[in-house]
Amino acid sequence: MLTILRDLLRHDSRFRIAFVFLLAVITLALLSFVSPYEPSRTFVVPADVKPSLKYPFGTSSRGQDIFWWMAFAVRNSIVLGLLTALVSRIIAIFVGLTAGYRGGVIDRILMSINDSFVVMPVLPILILLSFLLQGNLSLITLAVILGLFGWPWDARLIRAQVLSLKERAFTRTAVYSGNNAFRITLQEHLPFVLPIVFATTINNMLWSIGMEVTLSVLGLSNVTLPTIGTTIFWANQHQALVAGIWWWLGAPVLIAVILFLGLYLLFSSVNEYIDPRTRLRRIGA
Repeated sequence: MLTILRDLLRHDSRFRIAFVFLLAVITLALLSFVSPYEPSRTFVVPADVKPSLKYPFGTSSRGQDIFWWMAFAVRNSIVLGLLTALVSRIIAIFVGLTAGYRGGVIDRILMSINDSFVVMPVLPILILLSFLLQGNLSLITLAVILGLFGWPWDARLIRAQVLSLKERAFTRTAVYSGNNAFRITLQEHLPFVLPIVFATTINNMLWSIGMEVTLSVLGLSNVTLPTIGTTIFWANQHQALVAGIWWWLGAPVLIAVILFLGLYLLFSSVNEYIDPRTRLRRIGA
């Protein structure tokens, strides 16, 4: 792992930029654990103060220090992305490995279910579920719901890889050795699909955080919970741009851009590193 990190930092400028961006965002998230303010408390600082050394991101009309609010918001958004990715990866790995190795009727059934999720209009369904669960829509609940819709494309990628692995000599050797299907997929095939799983995890985090921002801006999530989306929601509710409090919207937008760029560049860099041809061309070893 350290060798991979060293090679990426040395030879890939995209990874270096992603590393700096994500390090800054993660540092901000970790600062939430030493915050002097509770995120649920209002009017603990003077309202509508411009950014300064004392208040780096300024203060809001609700009397909250936006810097410390954003620390909680970034932490919760990252946790949401990780939980969503975990749920969707479990489903994608199970469906992809099983469909690819078993084939036949099981493959057709699983891929029919997979294709059904692919063509579903996810945003309208999420809006409907948010209306129904708005009072009980916790961070974990939202992550599970997003995870249940975030797996089908990645399951197809895993299945395609397993279809290739199934025809290789080591798979036939494992079959002749008396290993059952579960052991073959878990011990022989899973290590080969883990790079795909890791790369798609980053992409899934991007998607889930973007969905949370969309739902929160519409007021369809738990707006009392600090996230990037709820920060924008409260700024809109208090008409921050009309009132000239531009920093209230500027802070979450800036953090969101840095987070999304960092995750995208990390995904792009890792995705290229996974391919041996592009890795050898870039690293030259």
